[in-house]
Amino acid sequence: SKDNPCFYLTSVTTNRLPVFRTDKLKEITAAALNEARKSAGILIFAYVIMPDHYHLITSGNRKPSEVLRFTNGITARRVIDYLKENNFTSSLEKLRQETKKREYKYSLWEHHPNAFLLTSETTFLQKVGYIHQNTVRAGLVERAEDYFYSSVRIWHSKPMENEPLTVDIDKIKWREA
Repeated sequence: SKDNPCFYLTSVTTNRLPVFRTDKLKEITAAALNEARKSAGILIFAYVIMPDHYHLITSGNRKPSEVLRFTNGITARRVIDYLKENNFTSSLEKLRQETKKREYKYSLWEHHPNAFLLTSETTFLQKVGYIHQNTVRAGLVERAEDYFYSSVRIWHSKPMENEPLTVDIDKIKWREA
C-alpha cells in the first residue's frame, strides 16, 4: 500500500551471460540474497533466480539504490569469489572489464537495473505472479512449482524443507478487508 510501499527489482547479468545456469551458482546467489537481506535490514517477499537475471520484491524501508547496492554487491562478491576459487577462468574473462588505470575488475551486473515502486496490492500480486511464472514462460519448467530457485512453493503454502531462500510473506501488511 502507499503506507507500506514495496519494490519490484530486476537485475540482469553483464551481456545477459547465463551465470546462474548451474545449481551451485543459484545456491550461492540465494545465500547471498539472504545475507543481503540481513545486512540491509530488508524483507524479501518473492523471488526467482533465472539463468541470467533475478527478480525480487522487497520491503520499501530503504531506497531502491541502497537495496540494489546490498543485493547486487554481495551477490557479485560471492559469485566472483567462487569463480576465482574454482579457477573458472573462462567465465571470469567474460566478466572482466578494463578500468581507466589499465587494471581489471569483474562486473557481474549490467549497470541499469530495474526498480519499480509497488503501492497497490493488485500490482504487488501481479508482480508476484509474473515472478513465479517467469520460469514457465522461459521454458525451464512446465509447472512453476518445479523450479527450485523460486518462492512459488512458499506462496502456495507447500514449502520444501530445504528451500534455498525463505521469504517474508508472514510480514506483509495487507490492508484490512
